[in-house]
Amino acid sequence: MSSRVSIVTVTYNSSRVLPDMLASTPTDTPVILVDNASNDRTALRELADRPKVTLIECPVNIGFGPACNRGAEGVETEFLLFLNPDTRLAPDALDQLIAAADAHPEAVAFNPRFEDDAGHPAFKRSCHLLPRRRWMPKGTPDRDRTLIVLSGAALMVRRSAFEAIGGFDPAIFLFFEDDDLSLRLSRLGSLRLVRAALVTHSGGAGSAPDPRIEAFKSWHFGWSRIYASRKHGRTGAYAKTLVRAIPRCLSPLALLSPGPRAERWGYLCGVTAAQFGRPHLGALR
Repeated sequence: MSSRVSIVTVTYNSSRVLPDMLASTPTDTPVILVDNASNDRTALRELADRPKVTLIECPVNIGFGPACNRGAEGVETEFLLFLNPDTRLAPDALDQLIAAADAHPEAVAFNPRFEDDAGHPAFKRSCHLLPRRRWMPKGTPDRDRTLIVLSGAALMVRRSAFEAIGGFDPAIFLFFEDDDLSLRLSRLGSLRLVRAALVTHSGGAGSAPDPRIEAFKSWHFGWSRIYASRKHGRTGAYAKTLVRAIPRCLSPLALLSPGPRAERWGYLCGVTAAQFGRPHLGALR
């Protein structure tokens, strides 16, 4: 059944973690790697030099969602699986996801069960684009069920549904793109958890803090949060965010420490830029 799905993975300096992800994919499953102008392209090209793997090299970093869209272009399989490079599929994960899709034709998109490298469960139960009353209870569900939102770390979607909503929002460079996609997909059908499908998600690499990178990421987090909140009708998002963000920017830690200062002021600047209609920053230069 795994031949019914194509895997799309966005890479950015991911050659260290990518071998394990590729090794976990079935040999009959097409894998499209979309590279966002990495510095490790030589290693990436060597990793992509195998059957069923296609490498698309973007000349500049176009952002996560737009790169996913680029990878999905021209795909003809029934399903798309957007998969992070720092994940690993259990041997039967794709078959379990597809079996669940066949059993639930009313569902349009699916998440597997996530664990970290130590075997601890991870579950996305909340979404800032929805009121708290709609958030799911704490803890990990013990059975398959409908979800309010999906994690983009391993998100399988019917290709027809993905194309019907126009894919990921190209205006979002980074952060909240999976929340936005989930809410738009939920207008077409349900979102489901498939517990029998296991994906191990290692998470971000532990690199040394860099104030410039922290400011960049925080700017995009703030920008995307306000942009997506306004898009989905969340009133008062800007005012509520300012109430929390300004005191954090003025705290002694932010004033005296370069890392926290870059993170908190970057977030505030991104929030303000989104509120006043400024486009996203794009890639770090």
